[in-house]
Amino acid sequence: MECISVFDMLKIGIGPSSSHTLGPWRAAERWISELKASQKFNDVKSVTIDLYGSLSLTGKGHATDYAVMLGLSGKDPETIPVNQIESTVKTIKEKHILSFGGELQLAFNPETDIIFNRKFLPFHANGMSFKATINNKKHTSKFYSIGGGFVVKEENKNSKKNFEIKCSFPYPIEKGTELLEFCKRFNLPISQVVLENEKSIRSSKEIDIELQRIWDTMLECMYTGCHTEGTLPGGLNVRRRAYDLHQKLKGDKIYNNPVEWIYAIRDTEVKFRQILKWVSCFALAVNEVNASLGRVVTAPTNGSAGVIPSVLMYYLVIENHDGNFEDIKRFLLVAGEIGSIFKKGATISAAMGGCQAEIGVSSAMAAGALCELLGGTPEQVLVAAEIAMEHHLGLTCDPIGGLVQIPCIERNAMGAIKAINAAELALDTSPENVKVPLDKVVNTMWETAKDMNTKYKETSEGGLAIGVNLTDC
Repeated sequence: MECISVFDMLKIGIGPSSSHTLGPWRAAERWISELKASQKFNDVKSVTIDLYGSLSLTGKGHATDYAVMLGLSGKDPETIPVNQIESTVKTIKEKHILSFGGELQLAFNPETDIIFNRKFLPFHANGMSFKATINNKKHTSKFYSIGGGFVVKEENKNSKKNFEIKCSFPYPIEKGTELLEFCKRFNLPISQVVLENEKSIRSSKEIDIELQRIWDTMLECMYTGCHTEGTLPGGLNVRRRAYDLHQKLKGDKIYNNPVEWIYAIRDTEVKFRQILKWVSCFALAVNEVNASLGRVVTAPTNGSAGVIPSVLMYYLVIENHDGNFEDIKRFLLVAGEIGSIFKKGATISAAMGGCQAEIGVSSAMAAGALCELLGGTPEQVLVAAEIAMEHHLGLTCDPIGGLVQIPCIERNAMGAIKAINAAELALDTSPENVKVPLDKVVNTMWETAKDMNTKYKETSEGGLAIGVNLTDC
């Protein structure tokens, strides 16, 4: 059986888009690995890249050209210093030289060697083709970015299922009913079942280290967003709001780093309306960092990266002041598993399913995870996930100017609030009275995605993207 790890759903990378930035970046890296494995890398004389469909239509706004150049230059999205991104790309554009794989110096002009084709390839909306001239012959390799930083090749037999990861989990899960069966059989919470699966492919120490690294990245992202003011890049002149909102909420609290920041917020007297503002502030902060080519965690995508950290932060600073790493661990394990169920049964790609596949899935992931931490049973956890998705069904993806800013940033705040509401509703719900199980809403989401008009799937050809005059922004 195919399986997806929590660490496949929660990846560290550079914004603004997992499908349009991280995916093409990883595809470029994979292509270079292919060339090296076939002993062709050193004979490459020139390279060109063709982008298709959504990658072409909104690629500029999503920095797809940046991602391709950085990936071809041998830079790693997890480790590249964020402040080196612009300078690296600027050097390539000005000198027309690409340090291919960080090793070969090739003539390269982004204006002519990265080609934005408006047409769609039949296999997937996010297609790209890498071509290398070797011994006067063209060698081509096609990749598809299918959401969440996942990249597949058309010939892969599992590509149409949206994943290609093989392993042998002791508790193989594709549907919510299967997950609940394992929970009942072994009398375990969802987080523990997921943990046992993860332990089959890495040690407990490795799991803890990686989950801590993911949380540290999320926390740093929220902290950075709350302490950075100014205007987002891209031409829409969108002013960062997290900074001003955070200044009003925190008052005169003093701290020196993200960890101290958590304790400072805990010590702040929070009224009901302020709870909503704090959650929104955390979500806005993450996605403002994402929109400015900052480092975030796909959860399950970059465009929806703010929902999960903001809901987890809500738990730590509002719900449980004694919350610790074990709580963070459980939250991320549950969230990752719920996300994988949606990926296997539907999609997490906005280019395939609209924003319901991003914000909707992230809200479901956060709702289920929060529900377990608040004492929900496995059945209630899935009810929470179902409620959250049910009220995102049909949500379109229509970014103005192809940028992950309007309406994307605000949607993270809305998705986070819905997740908290869904978790609370689920805790007061008897699972036997539930009319719509999680698996049903997953199927419905996929059917809705297939019925949705293409122009509402991350093309900037419908909805707000054409209903708003950019000069008014």
